[in-house]
Amino acid sequence: MPLPEAERRALIATAHALADAAREETLAHFRSEGLAADNKVTTHFDPVTVADRAAEERIRAILAERRPDDAVLGEEFGPRPGTSGLTWVIDPIDGTRSYLAGTPTWGVLISVADATGPLFGLIDQPFIGERFAGGFGTAEVTGPTGHRPLRARPPRPLSEAILFTTFPEVGTAEDGAAFNRVKAKARLTRYGIDCYAYALIAAGQIDLVIEAGLQTYDIQAPIAVIEAAGGLVTDWQGRPALAGGRVLAAANRQIHAEAMAVLNG
Repeated sequence: MPLPEAERRALIATAHALADAAREETLAHFRSEGLAADNKVTTHFDPVTVADRAAEERIRAILAERRPDDAVLGEEFGPRPGTSGLTWVIDPIDGTRSYLAGTPTWGVLISVADATGPLFGLIDQPFIGERFAGGFGTAEVTGPTGHRPLRARPPRPLSEAILFTTFPEVGTAEDGAAFNRVKAKARLTRYGIDCYAYALIAAGQIDLVIEAGLQTYDIQAPIAVIEAAGGLVTDWQGRPALAGGRVLAAANRQIHAEAMAVLNG
């Protein structure tokens, strides 16, 4: 059953309040002298900084005050149960490696979901000052060039497509081989800009993002924004990608179908 209009407005306002708070916390430490990171795992470098933790703590404090009955799933502090049927899915800094390197391609991911998936989401880049929003009939970006609607790129062949992924190795050796099959057919492939690549699909700048090994908090906000702009996000078999894993994000169904056929070739 659709949410009442007043509830939709309240959720949108809360999402923006969370993004505003996360901007403050992340910008307070970005490019600061002596910024360090802890490694969350032993098998590879998976960093977390004081900014990741501070941003998520601010977000959770706001939700505890404004939406105490909603569940929360965040990267740094795990799940908090709720009773409303709604869950806030939070990645306080998507792209902590980029954040540590001083590149302005990391972002804050905020979404609210019900049992069917994300209803509304934000991809926010605090340093550039761009915020991409999607859901509840909204598909828009606000930033240095003003405010405008989001619309994903219309169909064109894979041979003319721009493709992004975060890491050249993508995932397992099998994942990497599948990605390379698509890369060989695309016009241009670029790497390493984390959630900003999904925003570029929604903005009509690129055609595809292909990734593997994602978590729920990595993808739910991008799903909301991209789908609101007319694109689609699935796993590599065309199924819902709500829990992450192998993800194929596309500007339209035609390029999605062509890329998926090559991935599974």
